[in-house]
Amino acid sequence: FGSMLAALLPTLQLRFGVSEGTLALFVATLSFSSSVLQPLFGALADRFGRRLVGALGIVTSSSLLSIMGVVPDAALLFAVLLLGGLGSAAFHPAGTTLARDAGGRNKALTVSLFSAGGTVGLALGPSIILLLARTVGLEFSPLLMIPGVVLGVAMFFLIPPQPKTERAAPPKLFDLSLFRGPVGMLCVSGILRSVSYVTFTNAVPLYLVAQGARPDSPTISNTLLAFSLAAGFGGVVAGVLGRRLSPQVLITGTMLVALPLFYAVFWTPAGSLPYYLLVVLAGATINAGLPLMVVAAQDLAPHALGTASGMMMGLTWGSAGVLYIVSGWVQELVGLTAAMQLSYLSLLPGAALAFWVLRQNPSKA
Repeated sequence: FGSMLAALLPTLQLRFGVSEGTLALFVATLSFSSSVLQPLFGALADRFGRRLVGALGIVTSSSLLSIMGVVPDAALLFAVLLLGGLGSAAFHPAGTTLARDAGGRNKALTVSLFSAGGTVGLALGPSIILLLARTVGLEFSPLLMIPGVVLGVAMFFLIPPQPKTERAAPPKLFDLSLFRGPVGMLCVSGILRSVSYVTFTNAVPLYLVAQGARPDSPTISNTLLAFSLAAGFGGVVAGVLGRRLSPQVLITGTMLVALPLFYAVFWTPAGSLPYYLLVVLAGATINAGLPLMVVAAQDLAPHALGTASGMMMGLTWGSAGVLYIVSGWVQELVGLTAAMQLSYLSLLPGAALAFWVLRQNPSKA
């Protein structure tokens, strides 16, 4: 549901008659509620049970975010995005920690598989919502909540409960030491990495429309689909390679490689084979290091796994989404393409910071 918003931005702009800055506020609202608050929900999951918090989260987000296709005005859409995003904030740190617990010695691989599941969902979201819009109409979008509600209930009844021994020393709801230490520095690196990802997924539909595509064009959904699927695949490959190569090399190297790939997308005709090839490579490299960054943060905070997971899986994305407000302002000031190119430069300080943190604190992932 989070990626459906990006695909709907051109439609929402026509429906509400709003500017690029307002569209950026839509993105920032969902990013804030679904991501920035994840460390808090991670601590709650560690206290009250990851299974319960995760199940409630996915039911809440599915129920509310499925109706954004039928919201009649911009003010109500802000409310739906704000409240619906909280469900996602509850689900992700709980799910990430459950995936780590299931991994044993291969925790980097299981976390990467969990992350890949999320990116596959992000990949399918735009295609599903635009297909629905082209065929039966967006008024049927609330029906999309059904699988989310069903799977949320199944998650609660099928996943084993959290062992009581893990709750002996509940973590702080806000652990300032995590933000001040290497986990916080790694989180800043993750924010800088996420800025490029958020910029691409939210700005590329507007870019393609500016290049002549229709708001419901298959080129838009195909681009987001290819990018997100490749992002999931890249995370799994990095999880496998993490047993042979250091996270320091994989995380920093893939961030640096992604930068020229993002720029090269502008130089190829939209919808062509080279265009999609570059989109796939950019998606795979930009997301490859994320699961390894999550595991590295968890290793650095074994007493607060949920909080560390929430910082890397949520706070990074949410902060990048809030920063997208700046990108929306820059888009209006210097143009869409130039603003996207400037946003991608965040990968350079992000890679440098990750290299320094991981060199000082080697991960056992």
